[in-house]
Amino acid sequence: MANVLIVGAGGVGQVVAHKCAQVEEVFENITLASRTKSKCDKIADMLPRKINTAEVDADNVKEMVALIEKVKPDMVINVALPYQDLHIMDACLETGVHYLDTANYEPPEEAKFEYSWQWAYQDKFEKAGLMALLGSGFDPGVTSVFTAYAKKHHFDRIKTLDILDCNAGDHGLPFATNFNPEINIREITANGRYWEDGKWVTTKPMEEKRVFEFPEGIGEKDLYLLYHEELESLSKHFPEIERARFWMTFGASYLKHLEVLQNVGMTSIEPVEFQGQQIVPIQFLKALLPDPASLGPLTKGKTCIGNIIKGVKGGEEKIYYVYNICDHQEAYKEVQSQAISYTTGVPAMIGAKMMMEGKWMKPGVWNMEQLDPDPFMEDLNKYGLPWQETWLDKPFV
Repeated sequence: MANVLIVGAGGVGQVVAHKCAQVEEVFENITLASRTKSKCDKIADMLPRKINTAEVDADNVKEMVALIEKVKPDMVINVALPYQDLHIMDACLETGVHYLDTANYEPPEEAKFEYSWQWAYQDKFEKAGLMALLGSGFDPGVTSVFTAYAKKHHFDRIKTLDILDCNAGDHGLPFATNFNPEINIREITANGRYWEDGKWVTTKPMEEKRVFEFPEGIGEKDLYLLYHEELESLSKHFPEIERARFWMTFGASYLKHLEVLQNVGMTSIEPVEFQGQQIVPIQFLKALLPDPASLGPLTKGKTCIGNIIKGVKGGEEKIYYVYNICDHQEAYKEVQSQAISYTTGVPAMIGAKMMMEGKWMKPGVWNMEQLDPDPFMEDLNKYGLPWQETWLDKPFV
């Protein structure tokens, strides 16, 4: 029976709290903390059983340490901002508790994310006898486990990997982001990058486009090549991969709004002076846009996220597609959040469950694909993210 501290009370934090509360046989005690305690209290009031709430500034290591010492959790589930990962990891080391997050560290002053900062903690966590599990969301997270599962059960060698992230949901608003607007826009407006023949290839933002017909009635959607963090860890831990790419769908209206915002400088992370104060345009834009948590009751449709993997088994080349379909309205009925938050929050709970049950417990800093995929894949089916697999007759090119 575990005592867990969840840090972050946005859409994903809401889902994690719901899903942990549902699994009382593992998560006996739950505390939800964020900078704004009223957000935590609002989520707590939705749940089927009592949890504790607290206020904490996750940027302040001393505050985090004090809260951890008060709560005495077995682990911290970090679903706060990626900027805060290292502070929370430091607090976990100081207090001797395990750590999990859903997105890798990103410095606030630079639109850049990579695992090097967190991988540098390997020796510290190993020597402390603590585990840090990185990227236990959907992408990264489930997509990483999908890759490990495919290698374990279907391939002797993986040759190419394409991760396809489709949100076919519609919230009816002119422009909104499905997760933190600042993180979302920074990610999308950065250069694309993919792994090929042992090196990184860089593209301009949205330069590479493909069309793919998604299953279960979703149909044809436009996909654009982005850089995504799991490409870094997967290319490291599966060095046999000749090419690894990440693709995401965007509608024409979304892209047009984004283009206009870029053209007028509203997506910039460089501070500007306004009426005697320094403001960051993208942070101001975030304040104007709808809160992603408010999109739950508005959004209809489905998401489809999965991997297309070409590889070799017994000398024969095969193409494998593994994916999950998640319905926005069904997610909202269960946890009062839309499917984007749901598909991130459920894997965070499952990753924590794997650790607390001892199925995934080893000192050090680990990415999802480094661990046994089978119990995680089993729990995806059990806790709301059932997956499908099929063989394709042609590759994704």
